[in-house]
Amino acid sequence: MIGRRSILLEPREVPLGGVRAMNVLRTLPNRDIPTVGAWCFLDRFGPDEVRMRVEPHPHIGLQTVTWPLVGEQRHRDSEDNDVTLRRGQLNLMTAGDGISHSEYSLGDGPAPLDALQFWVVLPESARHGGPGFEQHTSLPAVTLPAASGEDATATVVLGEFAGVRSPATVYTPIVGAEIALAAGSRVTLPLGAAWEHAVVLVDGDVAVAVDAEDDEWMLSHNDMLYLGDSRTSVTVSSEAGALIFVLGGEPFEEDLVMWWNFAARTHDEIAQARSDWETPDASAARFGRVVNHGHERIPAPELPHVTLKPRRRHI
Repeated sequence: MIGRRSILLEPREVPLGGVRAMNVLRTLPNRDIPTVGAWCFLDRFGPDEVRMRVEPHPHIGLQTVTWPLVGEQRHRDSEDNDVTLRRGQLNLMTAGDGISHSEYSLGDGPAPLDALQFWVVLPESARHGGPGFEQHTSLPAVTLPAASGEDATATVVLGEFAGVRSPATVYTPIVGAEIALAAGSRVTLPLGAAWEHAVVLVDGDVAVAVDAEDDEWMLSHNDMLYLGDSRTSVTVSSEAGALIFVLGGEPFEEDLVMWWNFAARTHDEIAQARSDWETPDASAARFGRVVNHGHERIPAPELPHVTLKPRRRHI
């Protein structure tokens, strides 16, 4: 049991550089809170006008969850998927033991782009399985009654929220939901007491009332308020309107070693995945080749000269 918490996590700017030539805001992993449920990574790229070219690169042990806010992206992977992703649609890629993919903005020049990129760590029962990809062009929504102002609408992106379940495949008890708040509204969000949760401000303004005796937390753009577990609800309000994202799930208790694009359990597993990616025959066998690409790829960085250790929670 983690207990109730109110911990503000501010994003840090990360220059991706190289062929990506863009900066992102990264909120997870955090030094003290590496995961929220099985959510282990959150980047926001944008809002910006860029020419994004993320060449083929590998993943193991996780699912990538791409949720666009503005613009269109082209996804290609080693399972022969070549699709365009737009606002309101979900791309969910399951790496299993190995997959590779690329991400491009559309067109030859800079274009408006804004999106949330999450990773979900796979449990032991799924992380050695085969790769897969799903695109969901229609996701379920639920109305959340307002205590004042207009009701809110929640789109259930992943897992289950307020009794509504996303069709996307999950391997742990989890929730990921986008909630649109109208100006002047005040809405109670239902939470599962056994799960940990967090609220992210994507756009607009929001105040989060976590307990009746506490002051409200005013979030800035891209801030994440970590709530711990043991809560059945929190109340959110907005003066001018807001877009927020609620993520959470059953606390992830397995060891997690993350490096580059890999989620594993030990340093040796990471080192083997890196070696496989850098060895042509092993790379083709494990990660395949991204459809409609030539030989372009992102090389793996050098491993640090220390043994990678599992990430631990420090709260």
